[in-house]
Amino acid sequence: MVQRHPEHEFIFFFDRPWSAEFIFGPNVTPVLLYPPARHPFLFVAWFEWSVYRALKKYKADVLLSPDGFLSLRTQTPQVAVIHDINFEHYPKDLPWLVRHYYRFFFPRFARKAARIITVSGFSRNDIAATYEIPDEKIAVAYNGLKDGFFISDEPAQKPIRDQYTGGEPYFLFVGSLHPRKNVHRLLKAYEHYREYGGAISRLVLAGATYWMNPEMKQTWKQLKRKSEVIFTGHLSQDRLAALMSAAHAMVFIPYFEGFGLPVIESFASGVPVLAANTSALPEIAGDAALLVDPFNTDEIAAGMERIAGDTALRNKLINAGMAQLAKFDWDASEEIIWKQIDELAKKF
Repeated sequence: MVQRHPEHEFIFFFDRPWSAEFIFGPNVTPVLLYPPARHPFLFVAWFEWSVYRALKKYKADVLLSPDGFLSLRTQTPQVAVIHDINFEHYPKDLPWLVRHYYRFFFPRFARKAARIITVSGFSRNDIAATYEIPDEKIAVAYNGLKDGFFISDEPAQKPIRDQYTGGEPYFLFVGSLHPRKNVHRLLKAYEHYREYGGAISRLVLAGATYWMNPEMKQTWKQLKRKSEVIFTGHLSQDRLAALMSAAHAMVFIPYFEGFGLPVIESFASGVPVLAANTSALPEIAGDAALLVDPFNTDEIAAGMERIAGDTALRNKLINAGMAQLAKFDWDASEEIIWKQIDELAKKF
């Protein structure tokens, strides 16, 4: 967006010292605003005081907020990117203060926003219905694919498997181990799958573990096949792409998801996908994933059996995934977002 519109000035507000990689062109002015927004009380201070004053100082025409937080005080027109509102449906998945902040402020942000961008038709409908926002105020701009994901052949996959699973084939899950990612049911389903003779003998979970809750920890403690489950922690982009390229299948079964980036990353890696049949995932996956009920561990285990052993199904899903991937293009999404900004700038 910065590079496509050199005639415009972009003022980037940061709450910490910024990295030069985020200054995308000479038409970007980076501005450091205090205090660092690391707590709900500081969110309020940052948006209602620091951002409010900065918008006045720099005479901004429009504020684009990529994470949906807005200033309720400013009269500057604002575009809020709200990826999903999982906290309205599963509030107990978040710490007490955070969920109360979100549930108090996000309805107000949604009403305050001159325009809302979201990442799926599912999220658009959910936001409109939950917050009683007119559909025409909400535009859908799909997430695109990061560079670096690739399809690899057997010789290239072998050293990856050797590194992570001792050479064994594996199912892969990617994402923070947040309650809504449904990891405790994935662990149970994997154990069921193995107990009934499933051949894929490793489950790799790639993502930060700091969201692990007591239910997830208890499930892990009770597993009989702990040695077959590998937690990698957070991985760099290059390592994640390599790990994904060598997976036998992606198993991504959150019970609530506004988009589901690991699904399209798997498509780009030539890896078949087993996904939940809820929220935005059927829309994002189309006919390129095997869909299961994320609340039914037996159905998840049966899906793992099918996607592991049915070669015709695997090939069908891989080919469909490559076709589905064409829908997710950052250039197309940039045009949608810029249209909202440009219309507001001209209108106000």
